[in-house]
Order: sequence, then C-alpha cells, then structure tokens
Amino acid sequence: MRNAKITRNTLETQITVSINLDGTGISQFNTGLGFLDHMLDQIARHGMMDIEVNAKGDLHIDAHHTVEDIGITLGQAFAQAVGDKKGIRRYGHAYVPLDEALSRVVLDISGRPGLEFGCTFTRAAIGNFDVDLIHEFFQGFVNHANVTLHIDNLKGHNAHHQAETIFKAFGRALRVAVELDARMAGIMPSTKGSL
Repeated sequence: MRNAKITRNTLETQITVSINLDGTGISQFNTGLGFLDHMLDQIARHGMMDIEVNAKGDLHIDAHHTVEDIGITLGQAFAQAVGDKKGIRRYGHAYVPLDEALSRVVLDISGRPGLEFGCTFTRAAIGNFDVDLIHEFFQGFVNHANVTLHIDNLKGHNAHHQAETIFKAFGRALRVAVELDARMAGIMPSTKGSL
C-alpha cells in the first residue's frame, strides 16, 4: 500500500502526519483547531484515504503557523506516498455542492507546485477560524506535494458551506488522480517520461 509518515519540527510547530492513499477514509486529528479537524476529515472521508495528524503549534499567537505547517507536512507525506507516480491517473477533478454552495477542484500531480485559488468567503472567520488560513493550508500543500491545484468556489453565501465544499472536492479530486489505472500499469503518465 502507498503510505507515508512525516514528522516536521520547528520552533513554531511540531507535527506528525500519516497517510495511506489506499485506505478507507479512516481519520484521526489532534490539531487544537476544531474547524480544521473537520475540514481534514472531509479530505480523508471523500478521498478514501486514511489520514492521521497530530500537531502542537503556537496557537497562543494565532493559528497561522499551525495551519500552514500542517499543509506542508501533509504535502510532504502525500509526495512520499504517491511514489514514482507510475500507473496513476495523474489528473483529478470534482464538483461538490452543499446546499447553496458549490465548489470545483481540478488538480494535476504534475511534479510542479502551483495554486490558483478563487474563493471570496462571505465572512472573515468561521467561528474563530480565520478563512485566510484555508489558502495558506493549500499553498503549503502544493509547495511540498508538487501538484498543480485549481480551487474555485462557484457560489455560496454561507462561509462554512463554501469551505466544506472546497475540502470535499479536494478529497474527491485527489482520490481520482491517485487511482491506479490498469491500462497504465508501470507507465509514467507523461510524454516527458517523468513527473
């Protein structure tokens, strides 16, 4: 099975992430940030990946370092777990609605980091969670997973719904992209021969 465990320790955060790309959506999160735990659960559940995150961060300052570093560490674990990328579908996309909200996520396990983030949240915070940190999470992820990621919230007026559709769509798009294609067994999905 394609799995990895990464630990990242800095003066600001201590984070361990485990991921199994061929899991069943089992998750366990201990980040100190309830809303982030809820969003990470969407990735695991809808991506059918087993993910465990344990994080201690300088939350007495704010959540920025913790959220960004979780994105970084999850990206590193993902990159290790996906391995040489032979036989994967490489591309994935998903549209996910939640009541009035609708988001689209399109990604390419390209070997190149890139984020296009098109979401204007209807409020600055969901509970006490700063919505700007959602962008920081995904930026950290793409920089270390080396994926190209386009995220667009197409509609919505409830910020919680906007965020949840993004994370659910991200999980589903990842699930498609890492899926092994029997017709591509042992083949690198690139005309360059590498990703």
